[in-house]
Amino acid sequence: AKIRHELETYNALIPGPGELSATLFIEITEPDRVKELLDRLMGIDEPKRIWLELGDERCEAVFEAGHSSEEKLSAVHYLRFRLTPEHQRLLGDLRLPARLMIDHPHYQASAELSLAIRQSLIADLL
Repeated sequence: AKIRHELETYNALIPGPGELSATLFIEITEPDRVKELLDRLMGIDEPKRIWLELGDERCEAVFEAGHSSEEKLSAVHYLRFRLTPEHQRLLGDLRLPARLMIDHPHYQASAELSLAIRQSLIADLL
């Protein structure tokens, strides 16, 4: 029964066709500030906060439910990116930039997807 439960839990994280999945881990190295810093990031799981930028197009992250509430934010989140055929084409067009973007009032970041990462993601979508 325990193995079945683990399989059901983790199989639900496997992306479907045209999807990529990711884990967002908010690492806080100061144990006495965990609650304070997570509280500042409330809302990071709202729409339009995290997305893949593929050329001029956005593919927004969809967060798995149940990892935050109005009072508490988890440090671990599971995301899906549902790529349309156009998103997939843009990801595969290596002449165009591809970035992971985060835009929150208390945290902004962007990371260029390397050639190796893009090739791996494209292979995952096939």
